[in-house]
Amino acid sequence: MTSPLPQDDLRMEHDALGDVAVPAAALYGAHTVRAMANFRVSGVTVADHPELVAALGQVKAAAARANLVCGVLEPDVAHAIRDAAREVARGGHDAQFPVPLVQGGGGTAINMNANEVIANRAAELLGGERGRYDRVHPNDHVNRSQSTNDVFPTAMAIATVTAGRETIAQLAKLEHAFRAKADEVGALQRLGRTCLQDAVPLTVAQTHRAHAHALARTAAALAGALEGLLEVPLGATAIGTGIGAAPGYDEAVLDFLSQEAGLPVRRATDLFDALANLDQYVDVAAQLVRVALVAAKIAADLRFLASGPVGGIGEVRLPSVQVGSSIMPGKVNPVIPELVMQVSYEVRGTATIVESAVAAGELELNIMEPVIARHLLASLRDMGRTAALFAERCVEGISWDAEALEAHLAGSLAGAVDLAAERGYSHVANAG
Repeated sequence: MTSPLPQDDLRMEHDALGDVAVPAAALYGAHTVRAMANFRVSGVTVADHPELVAALGQVKAAAARANLVCGVLEPDVAHAIRDAAREVARGGHDAQFPVPLVQGGGGTAINMNANEVIANRAAELLGGERGRYDRVHPNDHVNRSQSTNDVFPTAMAIATVTAGRETIAQLAKLEHAFRAKADEVGALQRLGRTCLQDAVPLTVAQTHRAHAHALARTAAALAGALEGLLEVPLGATAIGTGIGAAPGYDEAVLDFLSQEAGLPVRRATDLFDALANLDQYVDVAAQLVRVALVAAKIAADLRFLASGPVGGIGEVRLPSVQVGSSIMPGKVNPVIPELVMQVSYEVRGTATIVESAVAAGELELNIMEPVIARHLLASLRDMGRTAALFAERCVEGISWDAEALEAHLAGSLAGAVDLAAERGYSHVANAG
């Protein structure tokens, strides 16, 4: 296998397929190097999603502790693995996870990347050298009582919950920005529209409070979907059988995982179902779509109300954050609302990918988890960042043009509605 590094900077490792040249300074090993060559497509690696790296570290730390309690690892080895895994969980070795996230094999290369990194680091903690697995072995020790079948879906679930909770926190900032704007504008009125035609008045505060409520409602639905992922299959090992795990491991490892991850994880009700079916991710993706659609609708409405400013509606003034034209001096575009709208398209695309991957499960295992992880984690991150930008670079700086609002209120049909209630709809319509 070729490498851009000079030969002096390489070490040789051996696996079942032969010799592999590994960068001498790397904590990862042969399996990782092969995967880097086999799956180099998008350039998106496990390292690009620190929450997934952290979750892998948490799973491995919990497993080491459980294996110690079960008496299948020597105390010094178990402690070294635990400590190395915790370093991974804290982000100390993110760069050591260069495996492409989308890959064949149901995440085996990702699990082995973690096993190799932790084995080599644990060996160092015990006074050993990288690349020599006689003291701490990636499979025999770090992966003891585990399979990629249960490790990767557990880590993916924890990473998704972690990323999702951060998204929800950013959405809360956007919700707060709209509530603050509602309090700021007081009793200012605007003309409501239906079918883009003049309707009846409402207050600007009512408009912004509706924005805030819609965001809070959809964020709560997303939070509910994420909670379902806390039921994890760790302990299932191969296809749900628990084969190869030490007696008592399955119960102990979940208690330790709750401690390591700081999440109330619990055992999946049916381990065979948990490995074969990933439909809960469809729910998470769908609820994220709801969030994105609501945010995009709000953004599009503000963009429309800010149109002009002379030849359009011109009721809203958005903050000027970007020069709007390479040829028309002075033009300023509603770039933040347009960003929100475009991110919503990407989120909807992610939902399609997740649905396709979930539908591709076969027999006892769905091995399409990596593509779910890549796109769903990215969409959760992007939606959170977008919400924060929408709040900070748009909503907080919005102002309403009182003169334009007053002029447009002349189109209100409120008087006609009141008169129709008094004299009848047909009487007022015919009189008009």
